[in-house]
This record gives sequence, structure tokens and C-alpha cells, in this order.
Amino acid sequence: MFDISEELKKLPDKPGVYIMHDQSDEIIYVGKAINLKNRVRQYFQHSKNKAPKVIAMVSHIAYFEYIVTDSEMEALLLECNLIKEHRPKYNVMLKDDKTYPYIKVTVNEDYPRIFITRKYVKDKNRYFGPITDATAAKETVDLINKLFPIRKCRKSLPKEIGKERPCLNYHIGQCLAPCDNLISKEEYGKIVDEVIAVLEGKYDYIIKYLEGLMYAASDNMDFEKAAMYRDRIAGVKKIMEKQKITNTGVGDSDVIAFSRAMDEALVQVFFIRGGKLSGREHFLINAPDYIDRSGIMTQFVKQFYSGTAYIPRELILEEELIPEEEPAIIELLENMRGSKVTITVPQKGEKNKMVELAARNAAITFERMGERLKKEQRQTIGALEEIKEVLGLDRLPARIEAYDISNTQGFESVGSMVVFENGKAKNSDYRKFRIKTVTGANDFASMEEVIGRRLAHYLREKSEAGSFTRLPDMIFVDGGKTQITAALNAMDNVGVHIPVCGMVKDDRHRTRGLLYNDAEIEFKTNSEGFKLITRIQDEVHRFAIEYHRKLRSEKQVHSVLDDIEGIGPKRRKALMKQFGDIEAIKNAEVADLLEAEEMTIKAAESVYAFFHRT
Repeated sequence: MFDISEELKKLPDKPGVYIMHDQSDEIIYVGKAINLKNRVRQYFQHSKNKAPKVIAMVSHIAYFEYIVTDSEMEALLLECNLIKEHRPKYNVMLKDDKTYPYIKVTVNEDYPRIFITRKYVKDKNRYFGPITDATAAKETVDLINKLFPIRKCRKSLPKEIGKERPCLNYHIGQCLAPCDNLISKEEYGKIVDEVIAVLEGKYDYIIKYLEGLMYAASDNMDFEKAAMYRDRIAGVKKIMEKQKITNTGVGDSDVIAFSRAMDEALVQVFFIRGGKLSGREHFLINAPDYIDRSGIMTQFVKQFYSGTAYIPRELILEEELIPEEEPAIIELLENMRGSKVTITVPQKGEKNKMVELAARNAAITFERMGERLKKEQRQTIGALEEIKEVLGLDRLPARIEAYDISNTQGFESVGSMVVFENGKAKNSDYRKFRIKTVTGANDFASMEEVIGRRLAHYLREKSEAGSFTRLPDMIFVDGGKTQITAALNAMDNVGVHIPVCGMVKDDRHRTRGLLYNDAEIEFKTNSEGFKLITRIQDEVHRFAIEYHRKLRSEKQVHSVLDDIEGIGPKRRKALMKQFGDIEAIKNAEVADLLEAEEMTIKAAESVYAFFHRT
């Protein structure tokens, strides 16, 4: 039994992270502290100034644990990682987990390449981004690769120069074949410089430069080369139009502002690179009313930049960070960047104008999203509220696990588990089960096995933070009383009790309603609750069918050769190529079998013995 008052006495006077759990072992809050003893004790002290939601959170705390760190910065980083991993109910959380592409030019190579990457590494190469429009990034790289004859291969040059003939790209004029030493390092470098100038937005410079080369080639009567430069100029102008980059007068920085309504906030980020607005993106975060604007900005900065690839020189913010947290955040950012990072909250000038612009965009976007969010709310939480009310549940079925069995006349029976959290499919938690203990088409026994194995995983991984550690609030099974009974039997075997519903269908195999506590529960067919049940039933059935078809197709292409020890895919292929069919392999002598590629004496003897055993 966890005695909170006694455990509070044991807290150390050291920095670290504290983790609050409820009675079901669910992590409901993660926080960091310079002094664990002082910070954690504050939650359990009586105070009239506590916000209602803080009081509500504390009332749900069954026990807490903590991790001591060497510094506040380490605690900050650990806090961010734990919040992202567990997504606690009472934390301010970034809802969008986005990673952005960068255009990478490998300038640390003798003959650089250009491509898209989502990993920003301090490797002395050139990175351009982040680019919020992945399609635009791809189009830009494709156009550059088409216009500028730089290599597309991954050969290690100059180490591999001359080892192979030039590839197709050389013959169609899209590479100058440095792999065959057909262009010097210096000449190749000039072309790469042109590419970098384009990516840096130096369009006027590169256009004038290429125009000079075009006119010079024309004067020399080299009209083919002049036409090449003309096409390159047109391509640069096309890239310039796609980029739509605006000069801001602000340096390498991110501008951050947000708009807030109810328990949500929309954060707008402007990405400014080289003084130009290269892109923008918005993020939704939950923002409980007991968190002030400074707290929202602090939580966003911590979570966003602990996981992003690039840290700019300056963060230009609409709101100040929480003063006691700012030093640790700056230290973290500077460590990640490898140089000084400045945090500014401007009150006037160009930076303030950019903040105001970001704030206006946040408000407009939030308003525009309002109707969509309301609709989504009706389709998710609203649907769950309806199910809770109709079934008479004590709490909202926030996590629903649905199960289905699929087979063809008992052949390759499989089970599927799909998960819906807060009315949305959570694909990462989907699971497939190949039936192990049941022979033939026995859906009852198969369902009992599947749910039993899922619960066994829960009991085994409960203390290991595995993927099955969270139990659902409700279980849906595809079927009626038989499947419900199977699920209940599986739970009784391990002492777990979760409400179970059967998803019943009409004569046309369409969702009709739910079977709960031996009674069929009807829903209005146009209600959000009914639509959610239908989506869940369709999804679990689809998932089961897909898995079954996959196993069935694998079985159909199974070869008798696969059953012979020492015969893998390569030797199987070689034998079929040499002999043409199984009958010829069966009649072959060991010496004949050895004529096939990849075969050894041991493997040949194994094949011969397999077909000639008595």
C-alpha cells in the first residue's frame, strides 16, 4: 500500500522528474523540478489558490514515482520524452507529431549530391529547411536534378572512379559522369554552387550568372549549350515561383504565437531562414484553463524543440517563458544547436510585426478550424458520450478494443484486434493473432484464445511498460452471445473484468446495433454513436480479412522444397531453374542435384534423402 504522506518525506532535495499515477496505474501527469521535495509536496498542501483542475488531478493520484537527474536540463529533456511517450491526461500536450523534410546537399563529398531527408545531422553538409510542404520539396529537388547535371548515385567518389561505365543519367544528359572522370572536381563544384545559390534564394544572382553564360555560348555559336542555359534559367524562375519566399527583415529564427479558446490552443510557427519566410505550420495543443499563456508557450517550446531536427539562432515569442524554466530551456537549445540561442519577446519593430502577423494567422486558422473541430468532436467524443448514455456505463469508453475472427472453413484461422481511442483509430496498437490452440472453424474457442492471449500479454508486460499494458474501457466483439461468452470466459480465467459488447449485424451483413447484458441495444442509424460502432466493426473485419488473405496466399505459394532442411529461397530457385519441376528434382541423383547453383553436397544429400525416404 502506497502511503503518500510517508513517501513525501522520502523525496530528495535534488532535480528530477516526478510521475503521477492513478488507481489503474495510468500515468496522468509528468513534471520536472529543480527540487523534487519542494515541488511534489506543493501538490498535496492545502491551498485556496489551487485551480479546480489541479485539485481534480490530485484527487486521482494513487501513487507517484520519481527519477533523480544530475541537472535541471537533464530533467527537462526526460520530462519531454516521457510526456511524448505516455501522453498524460493532465499535461499540456502537443497534439501534432510532425517531422519536416530538409533538402540536403552533401558538400562534404568531393562530388556532392542533393536529396530530401528528414534527419538533420551536424555533418558539415548543407541543409535547407525545414520545408512544411513535402510535395513542394520533392518538386524542387526533382526540378534541380533535371536542370543541373549532378550525380544521383550513391557511389563513393573518387574511390570508385573508373570502376563502372557511366549510367543512363549520363547518356540522357542529366549527369556529367564524375564516376568515369569525365568532369573535374572544380567544374563539378561550380555546378553545385549554382544549385546552392538557387536553394539560398539568390535568384537574381543565379539568373544573371546563367544569362551571361548563355550569351557567351551564343556568341561562340554554341547554340546547344546556349539552349541548355536558357532551359536552366526557365527552371530557376519556376523554382522561384514555387518557393514564394518573402523577405522579412528578420534573421534565422522561428516566430511563435498562438490563439486560445476553451481548453485548446492553436500555435502558429513561422520558419524564417536567411531573413526570408520559408514556411509556416500550425499545431494544436490542449490548454486547460488553469495554465496561463506563459505556461502554454513554455510547454510548447519544450516539447516541440526537444524533438525537432533544427534549432534556429533565435526564437521570437509572443509570450515570455516561465522565468524559472527559461535558463534550462536555453541550455537545452544551445546544446542541441551547438551555439548560442536567443529568446526574444519583442514589443516593437520588425520582430514585433512578425509576432503580430503570426498571432493573426493563428486566430484566423483557429476560427477556420472551429467548425471542423466541432464536427470531429461530435464524431468522436460526442459518439462516445452517446454510447455511454445508451449503455448506462459509469464512465466514458475512451479506449475501445474490438476483436474479430476470420477463416475459410477452418483454414488458417486468425484473430484481429483494433483499437479506438477517444473515437479515433489508433493504428499503432492494432494486433494480429494466428490461432494456435484451435483446430477447424471454431469461432468461440478462437475468440477465447485471442482475448486470453491479449490479457496474458497485459499481465506479463504490466511492470515493463509494454504495448499491452493499458486495458480497454470496453471490448467489442464481432458477433453475438457466443463471442461475448468467449470473451467473458477469457477474462474470468485471469481475473480481469471489462464490459463486453457484441456488434450484431442484419440479414445484409450491415451493422444493426450492440448486444450488451443479454439485451440488444438499438441506436438511431443517423446518430454519431451508431456511425462510430459501424466504423469500428468495419475496421476490425477489414483488418482480420487482410491478415487471413495474406496467410492464405503465403500458404498457396508454399513449395515442398521449403520443407527440406538446408533448402532456402536461393537454393529452391536454383533447383527449379535447373530441373524445371518438382518431379524432375525428385528423380535426380545427388550428382545431378549438385549441378544446380548454390548447392552443396550436404544440401544435395538432404534433398535426395527427403524424396527417397521409406
